[in-house]
Amino acid sequence: MKIFNIIGFILVVAWASIPMHAQVDTTYAAFHKVDERQIVETKWRYTYAMHLESNTIIHQADENYDYFLYFKYDYTYQQFLNGDMSRGTWSLNENELFYKFKHINKFIIAEVSPQKLVLEFTQPNSKGTYQYHFVAIDGKDAPFIKPANELPDVNVNAVNPKKGKKRWWARSKERKKKNNAVEEKDTYISIELIGGGYYGGIDPVIRDYIHINSKGRLIKEFKSIENGLMVTKKDIPREELELFAEYVVKQSFFDLERVYDCETSVCLRRKLKKPTPVPLRLAIAYGNRKKVITISIWGKDKANARYVDYPPQLDNIIDAIQRMAHRLDDNAYGLK
Repeated sequence: MKIFNIIGFILVVAWASIPMHAQVDTTYAAFHKVDERQIVETKWRYTYAMHLESNTIIHQADENYDYFLYFKYDYTYQQFLNGDMSRGTWSLNENELFYKFKHINKFIIAEVSPQKLVLEFTQPNSKGTYQYHFVAIDGKDAPFIKPANELPDVNVNAVNPKKGKKRWWARSKERKKKNNAVEEKDTYISIELIGGGYYGGIDPVIRDYIHINSKGRLIKEFKSIENGLMVTKKDIPREELELFAEYVVKQSFFDLERVYDCETSVCLRRKLKKPTPVPLRLAIAYGNRKKVITISIWGKDKANARYVDYPPQLDNIIDAIQRMAHRLDDNAYGLK
């Protein structure tokens, strides 16, 4: 038989040609709840499909079949099937994953881990269940090209790095135990602000990034095509950092939506015009709470027009971060 080259075709014919066996226990797949952070900003490569009841592999990816899937932070997805790229929107409800592939609009997430994704689909009017197995891949191994004006990947799973492996800012293992004990009492705080503005003009900005870690170390990186990279480093007092975190809570930051995007045709058209809007992303962690908010077009343009309707408290928080980064005690140096 000719090798299948479309998963959707498998779904139509495979269940009819394979004998049905006793129904397997799918309690876990039917009732478990999936954490959205396990899906956001993940890239997958399809490996094989199987008929669950008979435990039979009915299709395997080979050199003639490539299928890649990318779930983005703004609830859109990209899929690459044998050289053809398509896009759409995705959503998650408990363990139900809504995204469109061929004639299928909904899958059950039977299993998900940092390395593996298993999607299930049950053919209507039958007892046949099919599982589609994917393995996680790095961005460099995926066929998805990131535009120059798009934000870099974000790790939405990270909450408190003290609970996992040490990050680059961790001090030497030889630090004194007394200092360790003091540091552990501090509530974890992390602030990241990236993007915003427009890509274009005489000297296009290709990076605008501010990060403040839990020890108050602030690093601002600003890079343009003509002037290269400028890095600013300074220390924010812990007391000020805690006051800022309390301010963020009072502004109801952790209760806001994750994405603020266009709701009008005028806004959609502005996305396509030059200079190209660069999405703004604000990520703040305070203790065990973390929120990543994306605004597709932030602030106003030169015509004083605001295109995206988002809560004004976000401007207040962003302004406070930028004021911390742009004080006169800056210690900046250029890197060409």
